[in-house]
Amino acid sequence: MPMTITVSQIAARVQGEVLGDRSTVITGIAPADRARAGDLTFAESEAYFAAAEQSEASAILVSGDFTSATKVLIKVANPRVAVAKIWPIVFPPDEEVPGIDARAVVAASAQVDPTAHVGPGCVIGERVKVGARCVLLSGSQARRDCVLGDEVVLHPNVVLYPRTQVGNRVTIHAGTVIGSDGYGYVFDQGRHLKMPHVGHVIIHDDVEIGANTAIDRGALGPTVIGQGTKIDNLVHIAHNVTIGRHNLIMGQCGFAGSSQLGDYCVIASQSGVADHLNLGPQATVGAKSGVMRDIPPQGRVLGIPAQPDKQMKRQFIAMQQLPELIRRLRAIERELEELRANHAWTRS
Repeated sequence: MPMTITVSQIAARVQGEVLGDRSTVITGIAPADRARAGDLTFAESEAYFAAAEQSEASAILVSGDFTSATKVLIKVANPRVAVAKIWPIVFPPDEEVPGIDARAVVAASAQVDPTAHVGPGCVIGERVKVGARCVLLSGSQARRDCVLGDEVVLHPNVVLYPRTQVGNRVTIHAGTVIGSDGYGYVFDQGRHLKMPHVGHVIIHDDVEIGANTAIDRGALGPTVIGQGTKIDNLVHIAHNVTIGRHNLIMGQCGFAGSSQLGDYCVIASQSGVADHLNLGPQATVGAKSGVMRDIPPQGRVLGIPAQPDKQMKRQFIAMQQLPELIRRLRAIERELEELRANHAWTRS
C-alpha cells in the first residue's frame, strides 16, 4: 500500500527546491492525465506542465523556471530521476519476515544469513552461501556451491544451477534460469554429440534480470553479467557471453556464444547478436536487428543484417518509394514500346 509523505520530505530526498506549501501531503505518484488529489506528478516541458497544472495533482516535479499560482512545485535537475528516487518511498516494497520456512529444503552444509528469508518450497543445496537480507520466494532453487551476496531477491521459481555467483542487490524475476547447460554439439558419424559445459555464471552487483530469461553457463570459463546491467523478460544469453556494466537489454533478445558487449550498450527488443562478436562501449542496436559484425564504440546499427543506422534508414526510405518507382518505370516501358512500334511502322 502507498504511504504518506510530505512535499518537504520529498524535496529533501531529491535535493529539490519547494515553491509553495511544504507541508502538502503526498499519497501517490501518477501521470498528469490520471492524477488525483494527493498525487505527485511531473513535467519536463511546457506542454506537460500545462497538463499537470490543469490536473488534480497536489504537487508537480519540474525542472527549469516554471511557476504556478495553483500547484506546489518541487524544482529538481531531472524530474524522471527524481520520480525514480521517490517511488520506493511512496510505494515501499514488500518486506518478508527473516527465517527459513518449514517447507523449504536446506542442505546442512549451506550457510544462510539469519536476516534472510527463505520461502516455502525453496531448495538450497550443498555449500550454498546466502547473504544478509536476501529474499528467496517460493519454489526458488540455489543448487550446490552457489553464492548469493547481500540483498539478493529471487522471485518465485528462479533456478540457479551449481556454482552460480550472484553479487549484492541483484533481483531475478520469476521463472528465470541461471547457469543451464550451453547449446553446443559436434557432428560425428551422422549424430550430434553434446559438448559438455562445465563453466558457471557470474552476476555482478546491482543487476536486474526479468522473468523467464535464460543465461547459460560457460563451456569452460564463466558467462558474465556486468555491474548495473538491466535485462528484460524473455532474453537468452548463451555460453561464455560477457556483458559489460550498465547495459540495457530489452525483451526477446538473444546473444550467441562468446559474444562480448562493452559498458553502457543498449540492445532494443527482438534483436539478435551472432557468436564471437564484439560490441564496443555505448553501442546501440535498434529493435528487431540481426547483428552479424562487430560494432565499434558508440556505433549505432539497425536492420537485418544490422548496418549503420543512418545508412539503414536511407534504405527504409528508398523501399517506401519502390511502389511509385515501379509505377513510373512501367509507364516509361510502355512509352518506349509505343515509340518502338511507331518507329517500326514509319520505316515500313
